[in-house]
Amino acid sequence: MNNEKAQSTSTQKKETTLADLPIGATAKIVKIIPHSRGEKKFADVGLVPGTELIMEARAPFGGLIRVKVMETSIALHSSDAKKILMSQEK
Repeated sequence: MNNEKAQSTSTQKKETTLADLPIGATAKIVKIIPHSRGEKKFADVGLVPGTELIMEARAPFGGLIRVKVMETSIALHSSDAKKILMSQEK
C-alpha cells in the first residue's frame, strides 16, 4: 500500500491554465474551453489536447505570451491562453 502511495505522489500532476505557466515550464494541453474565441485557430496551429509546449516569454504588463509548440514559437493573448487548461508534472 505504501509503495502505491509513493508512486502516485511521484507522478502527481498539477493543472493550471496556459496563461499561468511560469517561463521555462513544459506542460501538456488537457482541454480547451469549448466555444471559446479562437478555438479553431488554436487547432490550426497545433494547440490541441495532448500537445506538449514550453512557455518561452511574457510581454510586459501581461498582454501577450510566447509558447513553443514543436519547433515553432507562437504568440497568444493572455486572455485566450486562460481558456487552455494545462497539466504540468510536479
